Amino acid sequence: MLSLWKDILLQVLLYGTLIFHLPLLLDRHVNCLYKKKPDVVLRFRDHIVIACGISIILCVLLSAMSDYYVPIHLGVVPLYLGILYGSRFSGLCLAVVYITTHGLIYGLPLACLLLNMLIICYSMLPRVSTHFKKGSILEKICWLWSALVPSMLLIVGHEAVDGKVNNHHLNPDMILVAVLYMLIGMFHSGLIVYWIEMNAERLASNRHNSPLMSKESVSPFLDLIPLGIIAVDLKGNIIAANHHLITDLSKAAYPHLSRSDIVGKPLHEALDGMFQKEHLLTRIEKALQGIETPGEIVRNASRVYSTGIYPLIHNQTGKISGAVGIIEDITELDKLRSEFINVERLSLVGQMAAGITHEIRNPMAVVRGFLQLMQEKSPDTLDHYYRIVMEELDRANSIINDFLSLAQNRTAEKEECHLHDIIHELSPLLWADANLRGQSIELKLGSMMPKLLLNPKEMKQLILNLCRNGMEAMGEKGTLTIETRLEGEQVKLFVKDTGIGIPDDVLQRLFEPFFTTKNKGTGLGLALCMSVVQRHNGTIDVKSSEGQGTVFIISLPVRSSPQTMIEPQSAAAFE
Repeated sequence: MLSLWKDILLQVLLYGTLIFHLPLLLDRHVNCLYKKKPDVVLRFRDHIVIACGISIILCVLLSAMSDYYVPIHLGVVPLYLGILYGSRFSGLCLAVVYITTHGLIYGLPLACLLLNMLIICYSMLPRVSTHFKKGSILEKICWLWSALVPSMLLIVGHEAVDGKVNNHHLNPDMILVAVLYMLIGMFHSGLIVYWIEMNAERLASNRHNSPLMSKESVSPFLDLIPLGIIAVDLKGNIIAANHHLITDLSKAAYPHLSRSDIVGKPLHEALDGMFQKEHLLTRIEKALQGIETPGEIVRNASRVYSTGIYPLIHNQTGKISGAVGIIEDITELDKLRSEFINVERLSLVGQMAAGITHEIRNPMAVVRGFLQLMQEKSPDTLDHYYRIVMEELDRANSIINDFLSLAQNRTAEKEECHLHDIIHELSPLLWADANLRGQSIELKLGSMMPKLLLNPKEMKQLILNLCRNGMEAMGEKGTLTIETRLEGEQVKLFVKDTGIGIPDDVLQRLFEPFFTTKNKGTGLGLALCMSVVQRHNGTIDVKSSEGQGTVFIISLPVRSSPQTMIEPQSAAAFE
């Protein structure tokens, strides 16, 4: 009996040691090969199958027959472990190894062979293997036992099936040997499943932390992202920063900054003078405490940024391991949003104009008519008052006209004409206005200008509004310059004055409806100009410096079809 238990203990130690250590040794060897030949990598489950195959042979060779004709060997444990962890092909190979080895040493009766094959086939069913691989540790142990227990019962009972035990009485020692044999197999198999799962989890964790996931390999991917990304550890030291953050977001403060200059340094030192330091430091401190601050808008000089600061959570432990900041330059998007708001305001103005025009104009016409009748019957001493009232009525009518112009969202009727012709038609009117103010007008018309598709009436209104704004901004002896140029596929019209210039805060709101700096202004003149330019598929820009004057630049597209060119009339100056 003592010899029997020694054999059992020896089997447990041998196959347990093999299954415990051989996969790890192979994995270490494969890691060395992996650096040179990535195509020779074996999966961890294949290592288990190899260890199980060797264990089956050793267990059968070291098995012993008890005094009660019970063959004691634990080769069935590595058999089912290999079948359930491996593929169908590897499971079939292990089954052949087990049956062949057992048959060569002990010989197998036909009935026992058939029963063994049935149990092995059961364990190789796709449903069993799939549930085993996807289950938890406890579920895997249960699936293993569902195949292992019937097979072990068959081992201890196959002698009875063969008729050899009939000559012996079933005594407690025989039952004890059989029960202990099964308990050892079940306990040890459960322990091995637990060990395999723990090591598989550890290897998966090591794979995530392998050189493939190192900072050096992740950096190229981060550099492809068109956002500024910076990551810090729990101590506030920078552990990663992508190319966009280093080059685009910090070029104003440090034009020659490189990644090595900031990675590994404390965040408060690296950000000094580069960005809104206090803003980021405060948010990152919150992120290290688990508080997210997504989607905040930050203005830095003339640029606008959207920032989001988030805690980094470790996948395995669930604890905070650092923080990451994402910074996006949304300056252009902010400008587009402002322009969209302007368009919405213009649309609102147009809707208002369409609704109130007739309701206001008709009563005003009646009032003006009766005022003229009253003026004829009143003494001359009241003419001054009548004139003031009618001027204000005319001013109100002018505002209504501007409303109507802004309300014209339909496509303007255009015709092929020369911009110079429109300018020359307006020249006498502009000269008269400038002469009354003691100012001069200078024309600088470009050569070989093409015809454009224009609405002459709207273009006259545009040029007249810009020129009169320029004259009002200048004092006596000021000069208004009207210049045209052909630049690529665009004709550009410049209206430049020598006035006092426009402050930056006013410049940003220049085209807003109802915004004006004049005492009697309506705030619709420049909004009307923008509306005209947009209907001609053009753009309008303003450049101004306080004390140095202002220039409005109108860009109009040239048609792609052949154009008729016109030579300019000699540049003229009106004084």
